[in-house]
Formats: sequence, structure tokens, C-alpha cells
Amino acid sequence: MTKWRAVIIGFILSVIVQSFFAHYDFIGLLIIGFITGYIAHDGALGGLWNAALAGALGTIVCAILFILTTTIGGSFMGAFGGLTGFTTSSLVSILAIIEELIYYAIVMGITGAIGGAIASKK
Repeated sequence: MTKWRAVIIGFILSVIVQSFFAHYDFIGLLIIGFITGYIAHDGALGGLWNAALAGALGTIVCAILFILTTTIGGSFMGAFGGLTGFTTSSLVSILAIIEELIYYAIVMGITGAIGGAIASKK
């Protein structure tokens, strides 16, 4: 079962790590996955699910923010150039986004399972 409090906290922390601490991305996601699983208090599977969900949501939001800032913020052609750049970037980089989505969900899910097993109420 999804514990939305844990998912939202993990989501916010994963967006912060992915946006501001890109060099320490892997270590940060391990720690955040553990924290999310620990907050869930729902066993190993519950911690895995909540941490993976938080990682997936954080990846989606960071990918959208990255595409918006690089296309609209760096466009010299106004709104139409930004819209064209956004469409081109989203179509070309969809595989990279899916790859990061799977990667972050797995990394956070594994440590979320450990955190959930440690803090389990069962």
C-alpha cells in the first residue's frame, strides 16, 4: 500500500538531489530511498514500493524541468522557438528519460526495501 506522506517526502528530496547535487546523485538517491522506506514503516515490500514510486515521480519532474529550462530559457526565437525546441527535445530524449526513470526507481527501491525492513511494524 502506498504511504503518500513517505512518497511526497522522498519525491521532494529526490528532486532536490537531482537538481542541486548532480555529482552525488547515486549516494543521495541511496540515502533518500532508505529514508523513504524507513518513513513508510510497511516492511521490505512496502519500503521498496514507496521509494521506487518517489524516485519515479522525482525523475519525471526533473526531466520536465530540465527540458523546459533548456528549451524555453535558451531559445532565441521566442515562444514558437521554445515550443519547437520542447517538442524536439521531448521526442529525442524519451529513451534517456525512461532509462533514468528505471535506474532511479531501482536504486531508491533497493535501499527503500532495506529501510522498510529495519523500521517494519510487523
